[in-house]
Amino acid sequence: MNNFGLYIILTNPQLPYTKIAEKCVEHGINMLQLREKHLSDKELINIGKEIRCITKGTVTRFVVNDRPDIAAICDADFLHLGQDDMSIDEARKIVGNMPIGLSTHSIIQAQEALKKKPAYIGFGPIYPTNAKAKPDNPVGVEQLKQVLAFANVPVVAIGGIFAENIDQVITAGATNIAMVRHFMQTTDFDKKMLEVKKLLKAIDGISKNR
Repeated sequence: MNNFGLYIILTNPQLPYTKIAEKCVEHGINMLQLREKHLSDKELINIGKEIRCITKGTVTRFVVNDRPDIAAICDADFLHLGQDDMSIDEARKIVGNMPIGLSTHSIIQAQEALKKKPAYIGFGPIYPTNAKAKPDNPVGVEQLKQVLAFANVPVVAIGGIFAENIDQVITAGATNIAMVRHFMQTTDFDKKMLEVKKLLKAIDGISKNR
């Protein structure tokens, strides 16, 4: 799959995890990641298994962040690793052939990550963000363009992306876009989703007519 479209990341949501998973399936979201640092292993496993039950057999791929052990236990579709997590080779001993995505925060990190043959890479934060306790410096859309030009796997733009600036990310060439706070800090998930889908459709129409 080269085009994920919207990539939703579950982090401290206002709605229940299962409710968001159901909404993602309903809206045909291709990628849904569980990224929670503060939950216990027991909580992560319980939530992960519930999400897996909801997404299984649908177009929505379930991704577990950081934890290959949790990903394996919950039968996730993907594992996602950050720069400070274990290596892909180490994770493979736990998850086997499960596809693995890698986070990158600079041109050099993106180049190095591609050598490890991940299923995709995340690149960002594109804009300033407080969705993480220790956010990296923003990379901006110009660096995003550079990474999109040389990457041989899908690139997911992430970090500080909202309805107000998503057009700039798409204009830079991104077809895979992760959104966190836009969907996590609301109880009206449907309204936010329809808003973004309308923007994506309008932007896509403009680009095709150029």
